[in-house]
Amino acid sequence: MYWLSFAEYCRERFGRRLYRAALDAHMTCPNRDGRISYGGCLFCSGSGSGEFAVSYNGQKLTRDDLLYNRQEVPDGDFIAYFQAYTNTYDSPDRLFRLFDSALADPLFAGISIATRPDCIPEEVMQVLITLKERYPGKFIWIELGLQTVHERTTRMIRRGYPLEVYDGCVKRLHENGFEVITHMIIGLPGETKEDILATAAHLNSVRTEGVKMHLLYYTDDSDLGKLYMQAPDDFHVLTKEEYVDILTECIAVLDPDIVLHRMTGDGDGEHLLAPLWSKDKRSVLNAVRHMMKVKGYVQGCRANEYI
Repeated sequence: MYWLSFAEYCRERFGRRLYRAALDAHMTCPNRDGRISYGGCLFCSGSGSGEFAVSYNGQKLTRDDLLYNRQEVPDGDFIAYFQAYTNTYDSPDRLFRLFDSALADPLFAGISIATRPDCIPEEVMQVLITLKERYPGKFIWIELGLQTVHERTTRMIRRGYPLEVYDGCVKRLHENGFEVITHMIIGLPGETKEDILATAAHLNSVRTEGVKMHLLYYTDDSDLGKLYMQAPDDFHVLTKEEYVDILTECIAVLDPDIVLHRMTGDGDGEHLLAPLWSKDKRSVLNAVRHMMKVKGYVQGCRANEYI
């Protein structure tokens, strides 16, 4: 085993595989509604990264609603993944109703909430704490979109908050007993391999429980994609070989107890401009395994070099 995969983690913790069911709870984002800015992060798609999400407003769901090709998955083996946009950016009352409905649904083993670290005020934290106490047999994971630790990149991608906000949010979540999954992007414009490894090393320092690695892809419904279409030669789009090399180095840097929930992204084929090789996800994962073997790496084998 070259890294701690999500599938392996589920087998160790729950004794079975769990499957994410992406939900769109029809929220927005402070980077879109004007509180911080308009247009979202530079790389964000028109659907708020919820291309494959099911519309959800607290209604009872069935397996047919979630994953029509997973009829063999029994009740209790799904995760309600609140994916699209910023899923704590709403009134506490509505958030309680939505999350409570999902936690009460026998389809779900727990919920995973994708959000921003600047969008968990104290009243929302209290909602999460109340639900955690109400459903002790189910989990509540919080997914934070960090993407990078480098402020120059942060400004370029219009993330809208400084690194200390992320660090403080992780600390508050840990103090209240919540596990954190952090999103980082490989291939952001201007970032070197060492820049990306510095982001991975920072995740060790804050003790995030999980990581989702994303390949930066350019879509025609994102501002980044529109800039790319205007001047593609101004951007360096990672080759498959470059991505695999950087990703394997990140795995070697990450502490071995951090769960790798995702190794690459799923770009919407209708809108994807580049890199087109990302469509063959299985080939990418096979290449990562092969490169880990070639380099003689396992997860965390270089962690001490980045303390």
